[in-house]
Amino acid sequence: MTSTISPSSDTRSQVISTYHDHPRFICVGCSAVLALQDEIISKSFSGREGRGFLMHSATNVKLGKKEDRPLLTGVHTVADIFCMGCNDRVGWYYHKAADLSQKYKEGKYLLEREKIVKENNWKLDE
Repeated sequence: MTSTISPSSDTRSQVISTYHDHPRFICVGCSAVLALQDEIISKSFSGREGRGFLMHSATNVKLGKKEDRPLLTGVHTVADIFCMGCNDRVGWYYHKAADLSQKYKEGKYLLEREKIVKENNWKLDE
């Protein structure tokens, strides 16, 4: 679920609790669920503040302003994504890639590793 609500809007009440009992990524700031771990396409991407994960989908995020941004692999049209729970910037959404070899990124999300926590939901037998 991606929303086009203003990044500065208070959207805490709109955070949905989802993917119960599934390995997921949550926001480091507020623990809102951002994505299923199964949605990872690649772990070898670079974000603004270090490593990032390219994801098929994300939830509980809202889009910032669309802009052309020079990245390591060329200029891409992207929009920053913000956590709906705490308004922290957690990565970006790829709208368009200029280079033909980069088109596979279109419609995908980059979640920055420093902004997310891996939650495995393991259960211990008692």
